[in-house]
Amino acid sequence: MLTTIAALLLVLVLFYLMSSIKIVRQGYQYTIEHFGRYTTTASPGFNFYPAFFYRVGRKVNMMEQVIDIPGQEIITKDNAIVSTDGVVFFQVLDAPKAAYEVSDLYVALLQLTTTNLRTVMGSMDLDETLSKRDEINARLLSVVDHATVPWGVKITRVEIKDIRPPADIVSAMGRQMKAEREKRANILEAEGSRASEILRAEGQKQARILEAEGRRESAYRDAEARERAAEAEARATQVVSEAIESGGTQSLNYFIAQKYVEAVGKFATSPNAKTILFPVEATQLIGTLGGIGELARDALSPQNPTGAKKDKPARDATASVPRIGGGAADQE
Repeated sequence: MLTTIAALLLVLVLFYLMSSIKIVRQGYQYTIEHFGRYTTTASPGFNFYPAFFYRVGRKVNMMEQVIDIPGQEIITKDNAIVSTDGVVFFQVLDAPKAAYEVSDLYVALLQLTTTNLRTVMGSMDLDETLSKRDEINARLLSVVDHATVPWGVKITRVEIKDIRPPADIVSAMGRQMKAEREKRANILEAEGSRASEILRAEGQKQARILEAEGRRESAYRDAEARERAAEAEARATQVVSEAIESGGTQSLNYFIAQKYVEAVGKFATSPNAKTILFPVEATQLIGTLGGIGELARDALSPQNPTGAKKDKPARDATASVPRIGGGAADQE
């Protein structure tokens, strides 16, 4: 009998000791209550608290956790309805506050984030909600983190996963983007045409300037050539005058004969003349050629280098000059 009682007492003692030992896992903290009142926090590892006097109140996860924000419809500032969802990352820093300052930490964080998400996105236009996600995340993080300070919770990140506008708004945005791109393309095309026209006008202007400069240079060269020709003609006339003055009638006969031969050559090359009539006698042409020969001999003779008149009587100038307009009377 005594042995049985002793064994029973030993079992009760062992059960009491086992109930008093609290093993806390890494990443968790347990709140210890003494007759229902919080007294201390059990850290990870081995902890001993007498059973029936102390008990574990809450097991608080101290690791960083994530809450998924379900999709919801939000009305923006410009009365557009968008569907959005997101995630919230948080970490408990003070286990007693997280256990006793809020009844259900996860539900409280979810509702707090949802309401503030509606507030932040509801104060923005549709274009801002689509293009300013970083700003939305930052504003949500600031508001929710400030609100969870009394709960001993640190909000590390708030991220918007997706924003879905209605189908009609998406279609309108597509048409708007297309119109904007067409507008840019038309502007670029107009600017290209303008630049092309400017360059073409500049080229035409430069071409006209160069053409005008060329005409001016050509006119200057033509005037200079005419001036040189006039000077040469004047010089030739002066030389002829001096030759006639110094050489007598022989020089005059030479020039008259030269012009006569040229006139006869023009008669021969005339395209309108089928029959050529020479109003001269052959003896006159021979006499003219003879006069030219005498002039050449006189000019080349070393005894008369100056072309002075010899003692031999000169032929009459009229004898060597052909008579123009001969007829029956002249032939007789």
